[in-house]
Amino acid sequence: MTFEDFVSARLTSLVRYATVVTWDPRLAEDITQNVLVRAQARWSRISRMDAPEQYVKRMLVNEFLSWRRRRAARSVPLSGETLAGFLPAAPDHAVQRDERDAMIRLIAGLPPRQRAVIALRFYEDLAVEQIAEILGCRTVTVRTHLMRALAALQSALPAALVTTGEQR
Repeated sequence: MTFEDFVSARLTSLVRYATVVTWDPRLAEDITQNVLVRAQARWSRISRMDAPEQYVKRMLVNEFLSWRRRRAARSVPLSGETLAGFLPAAPDHAVQRDERDAMIRLIAGLPPRQRAVIALRFYEDLAVEQIAEILGCRTVTVRTHLMRALAALQSALPAALVTTGEQR
């Protein structure tokens, strides 16, 4: 598969993936563009791998985690329209929208590594071992990030939302 074929087939998916990891569509586009520029230079090696898309996704996560160190990347926009195209549509009920908005805001407020672990675990449905491989760390580190992220989300949610969410 040529690099051009890969990009034409997977670009939308890669940008969506980067958006879930970063919670910022503009940053996701920038990161995806930077990663694809680097991937193109190495495509002859990447294309010979068993899973070139997984490798590019790992590059996206690594780019996001290093991007966070830059001063311009410190704020995350939290408007409702920001993620409208990337989250599953919910019935038009005010309560569900409020709950979803609260969860988006809480996830966006997590530290970048915890956000990445949440995205990889629950959006990509990856196992802890796969996440550890993508992030280049041990599985215990992934479990720690996941545990801390879920604890932060649970403690930040109002008790009524936590109870309601469990009954659904």
